[in-house]
Amino acid sequence: MYFHIILSETCDSRCRYCYGKSMKEFDNGLGEKFEFDFSAPVFSKVKIDDLKKFLKKDNDPRIIFYGGEPLMNIKKIKEIMDNIDAKFYIQTNGKLLNKLEKEYINRFQKMLISIDGDGERTDFNRGQGTYEIVKRNINLIKHNGYSGELIARMTISFSDGFTDLLKQIKHLFSIGFDSIHWQLDMGFYKFDFDGKSVSNFISEYNKEVSKIINYWVENMKKGNVLKIYPFLGIMDSLLKNEKTLLRCGSGYANYTITTNGKLTVCPIMNNIVDFYVGDIKNSNPGELKKIFISNKCSSCEYSNLCGGRCLYSNYAKLWPEKGQDLICLSIKHLIEELKSKLDEIRNLIKEGIIDKNKFEYEKYFGPEIIP
Repeated sequence: MYFHIILSETCDSRCRYCYGKSMKEFDNGLGEKFEFDFSAPVFSKVKIDDLKKFLKKDNDPRIIFYGGEPLMNIKKIKEIMDNIDAKFYIQTNGKLLNKLEKEYINRFQKMLISIDGDGERTDFNRGQGTYEIVKRNINLIKHNGYSGELIARMTISFSDGFTDLLKQIKHLFSIGFDSIHWQLDMGFYKFDFDGKSVSNFISEYNKEVSKIINYWVENMKKGNVLKIYPFLGIMDSLLKNEKTLLRCGSGYANYTITTNGKLTVCPIMNNIVDFYVGDIKNSNPGELKKIFISNKCSSCEYSNLCGGRCLYSNYAKLWPEKGQDLICLSIKHLIEELKSKLDEIRNLIKEGIIDKNKFEYEKYFGPEIIP
């Protein structure tokens, strides 16, 4: 099972779509829907003995260090890695990677690093100079022997004015990333819904997705299956004719350990009591309560491939129904465009140009399949 462990509630970045928006939204109505618990400390106070006993009950524990920014609590990272028998991953903004010794860095199976593309785009969203710091740190860890998977973790916002997603994806591959995924900054803040702006964005975004899928298939004709996670996940399901639950695994295969040891279903829902499922002191990983997508997502004709997009968005409903429908429009477009390439990809597999195993991927450790 996968466990995101929140090491720090704070961050050393002030990104437009995270810190910037959260500072504008003080009354989103969620306090009327859910009970909140703000007693958790800023930095993890989880005791190693408690964590060790809890994870020993799982036969294959996988830990994803998460924040805020997890590298703001390097002492806890080292303490956990020194004492816990597990596979380790990290989701980070990459700015402090040079502060963690290479013997720890090189133990990460995969690293998800937040970066939105080239210098102009990344610095616009994440702060001046961020791009060069992250790029320098990537080069450093590779020089020091890191051989795990480096995943670019993009955020695409309808309010940032950028629509050149294909250009940015090409750039991120060119500077050393092994794979890419992105999340749409949509439906997480009540105040920022504007029907016309979102509708225009979805129209342009869908065109860009179509271009990227064509680029992806053209690379396959040369024998290269690029690791673009939204495409890999959906195409793997199409090739195997498999149904899916929520793609990230939140609430049934992927849980979060808060800074005070509470267990919840998703990092975004870490302080909402309604979604607590226990704590590490008295819970068994195999017996944790399961929470699934509800409402109209469960009856949608695309649900077996989409899985429901986001548990938090599904329950919080910060955008009106019109806004949710626009988000769904982007997902349906993504799925239909990939379906249209299925026969072509099957032929490439049949002809031996690509291997069907190249579409398989590790689930639940972080990459967005449904942006």
